[in-house]
Amino acid sequence: MSTKPTALNAEGIFEPFSVDTVPWTDYAHGKRFGMRFKELGEFGGCSHVGVCLEELAPGKQTCPAHYHMLEEEHLLMLEGSATLRLGDKAFELSAGNYVCFPAGQKAGHTLINNSGAPCRYLIIGERNPHDVIVYTDSGRVSVRLTGEGYDKSSTMEYWEGEDDGSPLVPHHD
Repeated sequence: MSTKPTALNAEGIFEPFSVDTVPWTDYAHGKRFGMRFKELGEFGGCSHVGVCLEELAPGKQTCPAHYHMLEEEHLLMLEGSATLRLGDKAFELSAGNYVCFPAGQKAGHTLINNSGAPCRYLIIGERNPHDVIVYTDSGRVSVRLTGEGYDKSSTMEYWEGEDDGSPLVPHHD
């Protein structure tokens, strides 16, 4: 059983809640990456759709640029502004802007806050346990099911390394 707070009542029913009751979780890596988020969907009992309220501080980037093979994501900007990197293009997002990142769309996405104030937005995604995520800047490939990451440049042909059943030819010196 999860020890995280939820909107679950004594009868086992998830009830409406104020977003203010959901705790913030901080995420940071080095000087470049960092944000904080509230897992609204999980707090409300969801298991298939993730909904997070995220806040990105000035000068920070959310995460490495990436795309999902099986998971669709949606973003709705609520307050402030940020630059969306989408593939090789950049878009300025402000309150009221919306964008969808369809599963399999091979254009890495990430947000960068170049403004002087924090921005807030909703992220909605499928939470697909079988998703494969490709990080476009580093070439890393993450396999969610196994919790492992791989270098995309280390690819193999389908039959490479497999024994095809042919008789082994003895080696003569």
